[in-house]
Amino acid sequence: MGKIVRRLLEIPLRPGRSAFLWGPRKVGKTYWIRERFAQVGDWVIDLLRTDEFAEYAARPALLRERWKGGRVIIDEVQKVPALLDEVHWLIENRRASFLLTGSSARKLRRGHANLLAGRAWRYEMGPLSCLEIEDFELERAMQAGLLPPHYLSEQPEMDLRAYVADYLKEEIAAEAATQNIPAFAEFLRVAALTNAELLNYTNVARESGVSAKVVRGYFQILEDTLLGHRLPAWRGKSKRRLIGTQKFYLFDVGVANALARRTPVPGNPDFGKSFEHWVWMELTNYRRYRMPDLPIAYWRTSTGLEVDFILGEMRTAVEIKASTRLHEGDLRGLRALAEEERVRHLVVVSLEAMPRRIGKIEVLPWRTFVEGLYAGEWT
Repeated sequence: MGKIVRRLLEIPLRPGRSAFLWGPRKVGKTYWIRERFAQVGDWVIDLLRTDEFAEYAARPALLRERWKGGRVIIDEVQKVPALLDEVHWLIENRRASFLLTGSSARKLRRGHANLLAGRAWRYEMGPLSCLEIEDFELERAMQAGLLPPHYLSEQPEMDLRAYVADYLKEEIAAEAATQNIPAFAEFLRVAALTNAELLNYTNVARESGVSAKVVRGYFQILEDTLLGHRLPAWRGKSKRRLIGTQKFYLFDVGVANALARRTPVPGNPDFGKSFEHWVWMELTNYRRYRMPDLPIAYWRTSTGLEVDFILGEMRTAVEIKASTRLHEGDLRGLRALAEEERVRHLVVVSLEAMPRRIGKIEVLPWRTFVEGLYAGEWT
């Protein structure tokens, strides 16, 4: 199972500076802050504690009245949006430093809360990377996902079931301001079944029993609460007709499989989908922690030729194959793309044990690819 080693997230917060740290529930924000960031003298306010929540919800001015200098860490700040006005005042008038964590900025924006107008840097924390886990087990990650308490759990299926039922179907349904929780729960299941596929609002709406307009709103909620991300289509010049529809990936492979009620095992199609999803998670983490402005897209022609990910302005094209031995047909998409565009690196991420090269195409074991990613080889 392994253990978690040092997280890849860095926040170089100097005195007098402030930052937001966003991330879905259970990614490890609170643990990271307490173990890595909080120093002696820091004042920590945990709004998940009912007594602290009640105090500050009733009287936000307590923050200003109690501040005696030093850095303030407020966990789950979206639960008391009015605190942000006090934070703003302390930053402006006392040069106070804050680290503010939350799982959803949607509630703050919807309530026109003070988001500090650029006075706080923005960071995100995602699920675990394989580089953050000692003795990482790929098959376990496909099934348990990479939220720390799930990956390390003795009973990840039970934990995932509780996460889906208690958090996704209840709290996120509340974000949707919907009373129709069964319809939202069915939408989540359909979104998981169509994970990593072309977004088709009409089909998802038909399967979910709601309108396409409602489904569009539901997908936006998943993005706003950091529970999913769109992947745009590459729109460069091409002789071939290209597909322009976006794809959508849920934020964690284990959560997606729990919602879709599937168990991926090596060799079956579900494992291939999960493997692609996991590589997307690694790319997303790299963008969060090392290169926030990195464009990521996919390339697909109307005839079905496809490359899973394009990094940067055609610097690296990445195809994902959950296979221990590649065949010529697995390279068709990359070769077609190379005929159309000048691509610096053509890469296949696979289950093969050793790296090799087929012409201009590099076939890499998954760990070699991820290590090269953080070494800057592909971006």
